Amino acid sequence: MTGPGDLRHRVVLEEAQRVSDGAGGYTETWVALATLWAALSPSGGGEGVEAGRLAGRLSHIITVRYRAGVTPAMRFRQGARVFHILAVIDEAARHHWLRCLCEERDL
Repeated sequence: MTGPGDLRHRVVLEEAQRVSDGAGGYTETWVALATLWAALSPSGGGEGVEAGRLAGRLSHIITVRYRAGVTPAMRFRQGARVFHILAVIDEAARHHWLRCLCEERDL
């Protein structure tokens, strides 16, 4: 169970926005939506091949106070650390806490 005292980390919730590049394509940029207090705990890790090289993966559970509209298309950032959201769970469906299953990736 998460409590207010567990929210010790400041994270920025970001959303991707597409900006036209003027040549029929687009550039993706990340826009900050909110700065939140969060509980951040590692939940596992592994490694796999990405772009022809071995890359490590670290999974985390990031818990924040309930906020409507958080989706797996978003991410959290803490300084240079980036956490892509894989799933969003409304704990006990009571709109108190959101538990986000995330994967840490390089910027």
